Amino acid sequence: MAQPAAAAAATGAAVIEQVQCFGRKKTAVAVTYCKRGRGLIKINGCPIELVEPEILRFKAFEPILLLGRHRFAGVDMRIRVKGGGHTSQIYAIRQSIAKALVAYYQKYVDEQSKKEIKDILVRYDRTLLVADPRRCEPKKFGGRGARASASIAVKHFVLLYNEAIWCFDYCDAAQNHGRGCNILGQYLLQWSGLG
Repeated sequence: MAQPAAAAAATGAAVIEQVQCFGRKKTAVAVTYCKRGRGLIKINGCPIELVEPEILRFKAFEPILLLGRHRFAGVDMRIRVKGGGHTSQIYAIRQSIAKALVAYYQKYVDEQSKKEIKDILVRYDRTLLVADPRRCEPKKFGGRGARASASIAVKHFVLLYNEAIWCFDYCDAAQNHGRGCNILGQYLLQWSGLG
């Protein structure tokens, strides 16, 4: 970092104080460019106040509400988000905003303020700074989903034969077979007074 700063100073150009951070949730990725400014936060070119869906807007505002507007007053954030669904995008946005502010304070302000910000965010919700590793589990063969398997329908038949009650299960599986159902059979025998 010292070389670009020295080169910029030699040419007379101003050094832009900027950090770039990623936020991820499932397949959604948000990239935040944070630089010195006057408190503007734009998501895909629109102000954060116009984030859709409206019901999830406060999720995107969480880092700002937790830390206070005064910490965001000196920075501008430009966020690009793509992939995933609405909810995943909002969670990726809030994570990238929080990570970008922490990185900016660490690099250009001071370590003490960065530590305070980080502690507040982690105490509220760890996923504001650490990505959620959970992913959708793939579907397996022999079932409708990742864990569900083909169901087996079992029907009970009760027969009265020679004053004895016989109970059978009829199993709708690959092989249909009859087998004695001891528990239900014993219950029916006790209930009928024959057992």
